[in-house]
Amino acid sequence: MNDKNKFSVAELIKNNIIEKPYDGNHGAIHPKGDDFIDSGIPFIMASDVENGRVDLKNCKFISKKQADSLRKGFAVEGDVLLTHKASIGRTAVVPHIDFPYIMLTPQVTYYRIKNKKVLNNLYLKYYFDSRPFQEVLGAMAGAGSTRAYLGIVGQQDLPIEFPDISTQQKIAAVLSALDAKIELNQRINAELESMAKTLYDYWFVQFEFPNEKGKPYKSAGGKMVWNEELKRDVPAGWEKGVLLDIGTITGGSTPSREVEEYFNVNGMAWITPKDLSLNTGNKFITKGETGVSEKGLKSASLNIMPKGTILLSSRAPIGYMAISREEVTTTQGFKSFVPDKGYSIPYIYYTVKNAIPTIINHSSGSTFKEISSSVLKEISICLPPVSVTENFGKTVNAIFERQNILELESQTLTEVRDWLLSMLMNGQVKVS
Repeated sequence: MNDKNKFSVAELIKNNIIEKPYDGNHGAIHPKGDDFIDSGIPFIMASDVENGRVDLKNCKFISKKQADSLRKGFAVEGDVLLTHKASIGRTAVVPHIDFPYIMLTPQVTYYRIKNKKVLNNLYLKYYFDSRPFQEVLGAMAGAGSTRAYLGIVGQQDLPIEFPDISTQQKIAAVLSALDAKIELNQRINAELESMAKTLYDYWFVQFEFPNEKGKPYKSAGGKMVWNEELKRDVPAGWEKGVLLDIGTITGGSTPSREVEEYFNVNGMAWITPKDLSLNTGNKFITKGETGVSEKGLKSASLNIMPKGTILLSSRAPIGYMAISREEVTTTQGFKSFVPDKGYSIPYIYYTVKNAIPTIINHSSGSTFKEISSSVLKEISICLPPVSVTENFGKTVNAIFERQNILELESQTLTEVRDWLLSMLMNGQVKVS
């Protein structure tokens, strides 16, 4: 790229290419507590800017009256968002919205293009995603510290580099096409997940699993009996059980981090809670950021768990889950369920997922909450015959397999997008 196309944010403002960026309201006028309502104007925090999109489904809301009383932070469709506090460097373009604007917190800045003949908003979003920009942003914000932050004044020194508008548009079109396919896969997987979870609830919560004639058990008059231990009616043949009944519960450990040869990116998969946090939205996992060598396995007496193990983070925080695609090991921050007692993997997965609120309620600890193995093993569940869970597995296995394929495809597309992003931004790959 040509040097004349490299500006600071302050220079872009001075040249009327962008408006002065703004973040949300600080101090006493920042909405809080009782200001939040069930629906209204979206109130966007850094956590609501995720995977290159604005999450309007899980954000907080404030009233139009409350929003109009604020001084700044009014972002509109097409604005480029950049998080500059807490989670540094997340980006998104404000999508089409059914509101006059969305409100930002002090964690998020909007960038609004004034001269669209010079700068394209989608290109700017991807430029913000590029590694060189992220490195500069992180250095200026003190990324890695507990107080990482780069305010509006500091952001004016950020560098922005861009080619001619036609090239920008072509770069944005290529990258956004990949993102659109990734987003489509995620939407399909979310629908498939809803279907599978609904079936689980229908079978194991409402007791409407198919009877011998294929009819919903309870509605068709299936025999229900009172279970004194569970204090409820359950289908005949079902009984009170505990989580230990559905699979062997296995912990993990961590080799000494002072010994470099214990870790190897090509070694045995070794999953940390951070790996599961980065895997949010996915059902399956293959490996984490690093693996462990043969020496590392032996030094920490790590348990190798088979393909299909249901991983559950048991502290900091409790409740992240994934199913292993291959053999895995984990840190001590896990209590994982090995499917070795005849119950189908889909049944174990949803039974553990349904039990998470109970698991959290049974956790303890002063610094951070953790569920112990002894307590986890004895958490009560309503236990069906193995044959019912096998039939459930056969019913939803196709859904699980399709989700797995779509997740793998999205991972490949993400890798291609990130590679292209780097190549396009530094000019090593041209678009025609």
